[in-house]
Amino acid sequence: MESNFVSRRTRRAFLRDGSVGFGSLALAGLARGFGLASENPLAARSPHFAPRAKRVIFLFMHGGPSQIDTFDYKPLLERDDGKPLPFEKPRIQFAQTGNLMKSPWKFRQYGESGQWVSELFPHVAEHVDELCFIKSLHGTNEAHGGALLALHTGSATFVRPSMGSWVLYGLGSENENLPGFISICPTLGHGGVNNWSSAFLPGIYQGAPIGNASVPAKQAGFAHLTNQEIDPRLQREQLDLLREINSEHAERRAADAALEARIASYELAFRMQTEAPGVMDSSGESPETLKLYGIDDPTTENFGRQCLLARRFAEAGVRFVQCSHSYKWDQHEKLRELHTSNAREVDRPIAALLTDLKARGLLDDTLVIWAGEFGRTPTVQGSDGRDHNPHGFTVWLAGGGTKRGFSYGETDDYGFYAARDRVHVHDFHATLLALLGLDHERLTYRYAGRDFRLTDVAGHVVEPIFA
Repeated sequence: MESNFVSRRTRRAFLRDGSVGFGSLALAGLARGFGLASENPLAARSPHFAPRAKRVIFLFMHGGPSQIDTFDYKPLLERDDGKPLPFEKPRIQFAQTGNLMKSPWKFRQYGESGQWVSELFPHVAEHVDELCFIKSLHGTNEAHGGALLALHTGSATFVRPSMGSWVLYGLGSENENLPGFISICPTLGHGGVNNWSSAFLPGIYQGAPIGNASVPAKQAGFAHLTNQEIDPRLQREQLDLLREINSEHAERRAADAALEARIASYELAFRMQTEAPGVMDSSGESPETLKLYGIDDPTTENFGRQCLLARRFAEAGVRFVQCSHSYKWDQHEKLRELHTSNAREVDRPIAALLTDLKARGLLDDTLVIWAGEFGRTPTVQGSDGRDHNPHGFTVWLAGGGTKRGFSYGETDDYGFYAARDRVHVHDFHATLLALLGLDHERLTYRYAGRDFRLTDVAGHVVEPIFA
């Protein structure tokens, strides 16, 4: 036993001194297991065709913001307030609703494009000439859990890789010292980790959470990022030994993606110690930048920190970053009170992110997405609430090669159903991948005897929104 250990140490020292090292051997085996040309599964890879965007920042409004109270202006809803809906409600509803209820907020047109925005979002409204609205998104699930999974993974009922994992699998990362997919303060409910999971994709493509929805952004960080008790040289020695043992174990087995991903994750964790703390530390930002994001205001400070972190990670080369305003937008009652407070928390930070990205020259090749898992009904629930509505709702995009000051698709006269140029969630995912230079029909992974993709067996690219 002792001689075997000595042999291992000698062999490792020889390889390290010869500038080969077990890192390259382990990652070469990892590449064979993943079927990748690169030695590092996170290394940047060429897209299928010329991309319009290089990275994504996804601003997720958990709970379902109301499209008819934010960006989808409906004059007839105001005119017919209190009257019955003049057509059939969906056969399946999350709960019963009553007559039509007008928006409590005034709308007006902004910018040269004349886009309608409610008074809930005065700061975002100043950027409408940068935004591309999709006002006809629709899904099939009335419950939060299924709708979240559908938006994040393409499936409301099965565990599937998240869109961030698919993007990272297809393109790799621009910075191998950081995770390529980061979720800031993600929700632990309504699917939880499955919303940023890699599922059956190799584990190295799983989203890396920073805190969770119950942790203030100021206190959120990567778990176990640094080791105060062991210096880096000893950590390297320990990791070399662990990697050698794992590599020898892998050689005795058939392809084992889980083991290979574990080896790669250990290497990534070690490299993160040198770069992640600096990216996470915003103390070097100017007072003007901190004020821009609303970090000086208790109302906007939490989401402002998320948005600032998202910009810093995008600037550092992270491929997909998600910020979550969770779980606040589910107004079955107190719509006026709670949508008002929710919008105040995110409006200024979102506008700041757009301003900052543009000023730094990052908006052109960064795709910013604003979306909830569904919208709300134009019919009232209780005295002043709205129910879940997956049948027609609004998302918007900015940058990343999308048309500016543009609106695609429409709901009906009251905002209940997607009525013209309908965009299913599968179409949305196909379009996201296309903006990144990925063909959703070619981005596949073989598992359990069949090829899987983010869009399953559906999805059409919405080319009219491309600039």
